[in-house]
Amino acid sequence: MDSTFLSQFIMITDIKTVIFLAILVGVFFLINKLKGKFKFTQLMIVSIFLGVGLGFLIQVVAQFPTDPSKLTWINEISKWYGLIGYGFMDLLKMLIVPLVLVSIIKVIMNMNQGENLGKLTSKTVVALLGTTAIATVIGIIIGNLFKLGVGDKVVKTTEQMREITSVVDTLRGLLPSNPVQSMADANVVAIVIFATFIGLAIQRLRKKHLETIMPFINLVEAFYKIIVSVSITIIKLMPYAVVPLMANTIAENGLNAIVGVAKFILALYVSVFIMFLIHLLIVSLNGINPITYLKKVSKPLMLAFTSRSSLGTLPVTIEALNDELKIELGTASFVASLGANMGMNGCAGIYPALMAVTIANMAGVDMNFSFYVMLVVVVTIGSLGIAGLPGTATMAVSVVISGMGMGAYFPLAGGILAIDPILDMGRTMLNVNGAMTSAVVVSNSLGKIDKKGLNEKSA
Repeated sequence: MDSTFLSQFIMITDIKTVIFLAILVGVFFLINKLKGKFKFTQLMIVSIFLGVGLGFLIQVVAQFPTDPSKLTWINEISKWYGLIGYGFMDLLKMLIVPLVLVSIIKVIMNMNQGENLGKLTSKTVVALLGTTAIATVIGIIIGNLFKLGVGDKVVKTTEQMREITSVVDTLRGLLPSNPVQSMADANVVAIVIFATFIGLAIQRLRKKHLETIMPFINLVEAFYKIIVSVSITIIKLMPYAVVPLMANTIAENGLNAIVGVAKFILALYVSVFIMFLIHLLIVSLNGINPITYLKKVSKPLMLAFTSRSSLGTLPVTIEALNDELKIELGTASFVASLGANMGMNGCAGIYPALMAVTIANMAGVDMNFSFYVMLVVVVTIGSLGIAGLPGTATMAVSVVISGMGMGAYFPLAGGILAIDPILDMGRTMLNVNGAMTSAVVVSNSLGKIDKKGLNEKSA
């Protein structure tokens, strides 16, 4: 049989390739058996260890080569494993446009009208996006201090350096002159702007033309449920994708990849800790003792850390804000609900910033002042459409990477995605704490917090 057919089309020229493909299939059967016995987070952790073990086994069989890319059978395994791992990441990228578009429309059109709706909305958005911007800056600083991605991998590209674009042209380029083209290009900021106009139009037309626009409102609500369901379905595939992603990381780069991942974990939790301290500082500036605050909100923070779901924690979050911190129920519900879908400091702030710095360093992208300013803008605005579900931080990353024009380098995130559960616990806790901090700021500015009742209950 023609060897070119095997080497370039089928990409199986060595018995080791067949063996390790069979092992991967066996691992998938094992994961399928464990699904009923383990919770999702536990299954993810098991998948991580299986992926590490599989990658280590490849390295053992290859006798720990200095440059694994020179071994043909390892390249073949990486290609086939990438079909599963990177194919999963392509499915995540598929969700970016519909998730952002529908989420923004839904949030805006469902805002209840009231005398303080304008102030409540503006203050909430400013608080949530403001803390996200701060979190992004922290992520950029820590990412550079830890030198994430530097020396991990060099990506050769024939693409020429882009010409410098003025800030005026850059800002104009964010406007959705062609919404369809913006969606095709994954221009997240343009999609958000377009969705905002639609949401505001629905709000305005509701008074006189409710019957006419109701089919569209029902369509948005239905499509939101559908796209969230699709997201959950894809996320459920993550344990299967984690194994080849983790195995590829070790097989392609050797054991040094673990050191790089460990450094990323440390960088993320250092960033989370610093941002958490900033949250406590903001709370104290709004008249609440940080120690008292921590005691009052410990339940939602612990639930967020263990469940890894901002939306799942939402009822407990609202309860803590209303019963423990004495924030008016309407304000608590509004800010917490909005905070579970936008401006998430961990998943949509720190994490994408760290990933952008990491991928830029790995790909050799020049990071100047304009890059960082654009990164803060893209991360902050992109955080508007990320649903607070387990695993969707990877969607936030794909939104930011696409928005920064580094979509071609998105597969470089595979190794970090494989250790997502470890990262997601701290990220989700920071998300919920950011929403509660924003609720404190908003309610204090609107006089919707009973500090006397809070102090009496604390005494």
